[in-house]
Parts: sequence; C-alpha cells; structure tokens
Amino acid sequence: MYAATAAVALIVVFGIDWARLQDKMLRPDLVADQFPEIVTQAAKNTLIFTAFGFSGGLALGLVVALMRLSPSRPYRWFAAVYTDVLRGLPALLVLIFIAFGLPIALDVRIPGTYGRGSLALAIVSSAYIAEVIRAGIEAVPRGQMEAARSLGMSYPQAMRRIILPQAFRIIIPPMTNELVLLLKDTALISVIGVTPATKELTRFGRDGVNENANATPLVVAGLLYLVLTIPMTRLAGYLERRAKVSR
Repeated sequence: MYAATAAVALIVVFGIDWARLQDKMLRPDLVADQFPEIVTQAAKNTLIFTAFGFSGGLALGLVVALMRLSPSRPYRWFAAVYTDVLRGLPALLVLIFIAFGLPIALDVRIPGTYGRGSLALAIVSSAYIAEVIRAGIEAVPRGQMEAARSLGMSYPQAMRRIILPQAFRIIIPPMTNELVLLLKDTALISVIGVTPATKELTRFGRDGVNENANATPLVVAGLLYLVLTIPMTRLAGYLERRAKVSR
C-alpha cells in the first residue's frame, strides 16, 4: 500500500506540467483581478442566499416535522409525501420547478432573484431539515413528555417548553452539516437566472472563465467555498464530539 501510494505520488509530481497547469488554472494576475468583487459581491450573495434559505427551511421544516409526528393521519401522510418527494428529486430539478413551474401554475410572480432563489432553497432544504428535527424529537426520552403532561401541560406547551429545546440541542451538529450543504447548493441558483448584482460564487467564477478563457476565476471561487465551509464543518465536528461527551 505504501509503495503504491508513493508510486502514484511520483507520477503526479513528475508527470504533470506544473507551469502549464498554473498558467491555465492559477494565473496570479487573474487571481488579483477577482478581488475585491468576488468577496464583496459573490461571497456576500452566497451568504445571503444561504441565510434566507436556511431560515425559511428551518421554519418550514419544523412545521413538517411536527406534522410527521402528529396523531392526525392526513398530516402524517402529507408530511411523509412532502419529504419523500423533495428528497427523492434532484435539487436542481426542484429549484427549476419552484422558480418557474410553481409561479406559472399558481399565476403568481415571485419578485427578484433573492426572492426566487431563497424560496427555492428554503423548500429544498426544508425536507432534509424536517427529518433532522423529527429524529431529534424522537431522541428525547418519552418520559419527558409524560412528565410534562402529568404536570398539567397541554401537548403544544410540552413540545414548546420541554421537548423542542432538548431536541434542538441534540440536532445542532447535523443541522450545521445541513447548513454547509445548503451553502454549496447556492451554486444551483445560477440556472434560474441572476442579475449582475446577485451573482453567487459559482456564477461569478463561470463568468470569469468565459471572459478570460482561463479556469483561474473558478478555482478562486472554489477556494472561497473552502474558506466558508471548512470552519463550519470543523464546528459541526466539535459540536458532535461535545454532544457525545455531555451524554
């Protein structure tokens, strides 16, 4: 295994034309040309789409999760179909349908790229967030609900005051992972149409590639994605380890 790994490393080191690779994918002058717009515009828009999409997905996902756990069978069926369909379809297909098909079907207009993009991301993420929240609620010991009801709390009061606070402490690590996935999914927004002021990182990098006939802008966009996502994944790992210790 070590010999095979060393052989592959030698092939990579000595078999690649590093000067040509740098010229095609990491030219210093084109790297400098991306700043500061790639940060002040593209990265900012990526974070805006992520924040709005995650906030909407969290609110909608909470409702769907509670419906999935409801004693009412129609609510459970609706929530099950909702999550199964959205998780079973490619995110790109769902975004296109929400941005174009849904407004046509309902004869409504969703204003602005921020509105269309954030709504699409919220609906896509809500199905995954709903399952995370449902798992967190089911992880809370059943005796907690029984104790709350024995104290005279109604079911909604027990969920709001006792169950949900404990569930959200449990689901913080997987929810952080969902946030990272949603941040990367903002790259799909470019297919539903963006304006020059609402370009996210991937669209900004693609436009730079088309303008310069060089992959450097897209590589720089990828590096910025890493700058944003790696701290978040490390945070998720830290929270998961801390949760294990506390249990």
